[in-house]
Amino acid sequence: MRAASSPACLSPLLLCLCVLQRSYGTPSAPSPTFIHNQTKLPDGNKDSHHRPKRGWIWNQFFVLEEHIGPDAQYVGKLHSNSDKGDGSVQYLLSGEGAGNIFTINELTGDIHAKKSLDREKKSHYILHAQAVDRFTNRAVEPESEFIIKVQDVNDNAPKFPDGPFSAFVPEMADIGTSVFQITATDADDPTYGNSAKIVYSILQGQPFFTVDPKTGVIRTALPNMDRETREMYSVIIQAKDMAGSVGGLSGSTTVNISLTDVNDNPPQFPQKNYQLYVPESAQVGKAVGKIRANDEDLGINSEMTYRITNEEGAAMFSISTDSDKREGIISLRMPLDYEKKKAYSLNIEGINTHLDPRFSYLGPFKDTTMLKLIIGDVDEAPVFTMDYYIMDVYENAPAGTEVGMVTAQDPDSTRSKVRYSIDQNAEGDALFSIDVDSGLVTTTRSLDREEVAWHNITVMASEIDNPNLVSYVPVTVQVLDVNDNAPYIATDSPLVVCEGFKAGQVIQTIRATDKDNFANGRFTFALPEDLPANPNFTLKDNEVPHVVTQITLISSLLLFLLFFQYRCKANRAVSSETRSVFIMAQGSLVETAGL
Repeated sequence: MRAASSPACLSPLLLCLCVLQRSYGTPSAPSPTFIHNQTKLPDGNKDSHHRPKRGWIWNQFFVLEEHIGPDAQYVGKLHSNSDKGDGSVQYLLSGEGAGNIFTINELTGDIHAKKSLDREKKSHYILHAQAVDRFTNRAVEPESEFIIKVQDVNDNAPKFPDGPFSAFVPEMADIGTSVFQITATDADDPTYGNSAKIVYSILQGQPFFTVDPKTGVIRTALPNMDRETREMYSVIIQAKDMAGSVGGLSGSTTVNISLTDVNDNPPQFPQKNYQLYVPESAQVGKAVGKIRANDEDLGINSEMTYRITNEEGAAMFSISTDSDKREGIISLRMPLDYEKKKAYSLNIEGINTHLDPRFSYLGPFKDTTMLKLIIGDVDEAPVFTMDYYIMDVYENAPAGTEVGMVTAQDPDSTRSKVRYSIDQNAEGDALFSIDVDSGLVTTTRSLDREEVAWHNITVMASEIDNPNLVSYVPVTVQVLDVNDNAPYIATDSPLVVCEGFKAGQVIQTIRATDKDNFANGRFTFALPEDLPANPNFTLKDNEVPHVVTQITLISSLLLFLLFFQYRCKANRAVSSETRSVFIMAQGSLVETAGL
């Protein structure tokens, strides 16, 4: 293939494709580029008339999209210079859209588009042109390919396929802070004219925001935009093609811009003085009230802590922040007593916990208030003068002996009279009684220390005016000892002395006990004076209470206990002598034992 240098080289067959342009302002088509495509005949290298080589000649052409006229749109013309007008040459068209979109007049070679085309659906069509002899059906020129390009017109407005949009920017942001970048699309040909050249503008949202006409970046236009004053802005952005010129198509979308919160508001108590009623019966450690400072900020920017700043209030009450870190919970630290103090004043401070140094000039980020707590009088149970009582009484004392006295008073200002009683469920209730008016405790029978040395009872006190208000106190009664028990020698075992025992040797240890206590239970050991003395034995008192006395052999005698005979280890028979030894353990009471 080679390019033709002049129109004279296009004989004898010339294919003319004429493109008509619309007359209503569309740009003209580019100047046609002629291409010479030389092709040999299929039946030989030479013809009988020695004609010059034939070749297809066409120019690239266009057809306007969106044709709305009543007639088919004229596209171009096929023509051969060998066509004498006698109808012997037939023009044929094949390829994309041939027949249903593009038609050709077989005699004249005129090509028409019978349908309106849409460049955005299909931008070009590839077709094939052919000229044949109508009678022999032989090709006058071989088939050749060409393109019909659909020329764009501005028939598509810019669109925002993902709109509407949501964007966020911190309140109090500086002027020019970037908020959001918006992008529109245009289905027209961006390479042809200005049909797809978009310019952005703001239709609604001024003077708060601006938009860059080329990039679509939205920025803040005012300083100190306050979320607490206005939180949401609906900004309408327009995109217009044809570079924004008159006649361009446009589309718009909404960008909902929300101001996010920053800590630019200090907490504030709605009132400078509060009053709260608290009954004196409130439990220590339990909440007695709540207080809250308002903060117009959100989230962590509104979180705060509370504290009691005066010493007296902090000693009696504590304050903590709830789980949402909004309210202060006031709890009782010490018991309340209406009769001692009827009111307390708390100086309370609320402080933001998350400060932003950029807005410190708007501070201080704290506030104070005064809370007065009025203590309410509650009818309370009687109060004993002691937390517990310890009393004593001697054993063997007769029934009705005074043991001790308990005292309780009504703590309320009414000073109601008090009645006393012993808790019937407690231990020792049958051994003691109490005077209902005076609280005097007495015995109901004689007590024995050696049986039970300590007794525990529970005394109850109730108001006469309100018997349901009852208080309790433990009372412990100690039974004091008297010397009412003689010493007791526990053993009656016989004493055996072997023949070979030496003088001075300990032959027996005697033990005795006394049930009385240490002072009344001391005793000594001695031989009874009314019994004849035995020179063969001595008795030594170790002077240890409740312990021992030793019997020592004086001379070598062989002793046998009554009715009992003992043989020593010498394996010989021995003669026996029975003797009786009497031992006396002497205290204030006497106990004797015979050995």
